[in-house]
Amino acid sequence: MSNRFTQYILAAMVLGIVMGSAIYNFLPDTRAEWASSINLIAMMFLRLIKMIIAPLVFATLVGGIAHMGSGSKLGRIFAKTMGWFVSASFVSLLLGLVMVNLLQPGANFPGTLPAAGQSTGLPVSAFSIEKFLTHLIPTSIADAMAQNEILQIVIFAVFFSVAMGAMPERSKPILALIDDVGHIMLKVTSYVMLFAPLAVWAAITATVAKNGLLVLWKLVVFMGGFYLSLAILWGLLVIVGFIVIGPRYSHLLKLIREPLMIAFSTASSEAAYPKTLEGLNRFGASSRISSFVLPLGYSFNLDGTMMYCTFASIFIAQSYHIDMPLGTQLAMLATLMITSKGVAGVPRASLVVIASTLAQFNIPEAGLLMIMGIDTFLDMGRSATNVIGNTLATSVVAKWEGELGPEHALEPGDLVPEDMVPGEVPAMAGHG
Repeated sequence: MSNRFTQYILAAMVLGIVMGSAIYNFLPDTRAEWASSINLIAMMFLRLIKMIIAPLVFATLVGGIAHMGSGSKLGRIFAKTMGWFVSASFVSLLLGLVMVNLLQPGANFPGTLPAAGQSTGLPVSAFSIEKFLTHLIPTSIADAMAQNEILQIVIFAVFFSVAMGAMPERSKPILALIDDVGHIMLKVTSYVMLFAPLAVWAAITATVAKNGLLVLWKLVVFMGGFYLSLAILWGLLVIVGFIVIGPRYSHLLKLIREPLMIAFSTASSEAAYPKTLEGLNRFGASSRISSFVLPLGYSFNLDGTMMYCTFASIFIAQSYHIDMPLGTQLAMLATLMITSKGVAGVPRASLVVIASTLAQFNIPEAGLLMIMGIDTFLDMGRSATNVIGNTLATSVVAKWEGELGPEHALEPGDLVPEDMVPGEVPAMAGHG
């Protein structure tokens, strides 16, 4: 079934390119309407994914933490996870900086540059340290779930789980219920994912029908350089995976090929979350680890997005012939390291991060207008890279914690049988 599903996804991508190109070339007067109508299918699928994300994250996260054991273990796992995230973000940002300086994609930009004062319409003011810190804490868990604020759900789930550990006897029926909800939500996920090939076809068709493939040629040097950089980043991630995990890491790459294709074709790493979690559990990563690390990764470990931030920022500076000494570029890297962590929940986050950073270094924000037209095509690569980065982070932390077991078959609706034992709530230290 897994092989057939992969084939369906690939066929849907090819069919989408063919049909999208046909609409763009032969129906020029109505291609916008066609793209809008077909995109409704993809939007419906993404809404189905959003529908299950909050209860899935909450149920698996609470169940995983409640079974984790002591509060000190939770703190240790959190420290290792954030240490990995910060290191991976730095490497991704640095690689983007190195590659854009080697390739110089903006040095001889052939097109017409947007006027420096032209507005992009991006909510640059969306980022501030104060907003980020207050955004961490939900004013209402119901609102956080309604808005799919994963980071806020994680914060509440941690408090909820520690409180359950403080009351082990009273928590047994609640944990059994939460475990059941987790299993049911994964069963719901299996139903939703049946629509993935149709959604992939719709997303690709709508994107190509609206923009055409020729739009890529206008910025072929920039796109080519960016995807070459992504390929190198993938290579680094794979090498690290083999070094830390060993030869069996190749099996993880096979298990996540479906979420990778879903993330790439829909330009949404969120759409790949359920399949990514399933792949990690099949690989043998403890659900105690995967249900904790993976949601955090969606806010703090976006490797593809990180690399894009430095690559695009320096590209725009090159296009406007703005001199960027090494010291200035390193200062920009440090700025992006901070600002990129502060836009959880902000739409088009990477563009907002870049826009706010450009303003701080006196680089025209209007330069983003050059690449906004192809941002969806770029987002495909970023989203797929984010998935592989988060799966690597989760499996590495599981390895470090000695919770990377053997691979096992996983039926739809199963979580991880050896991990999730309903009714057992180990007492957590540090709650008194």
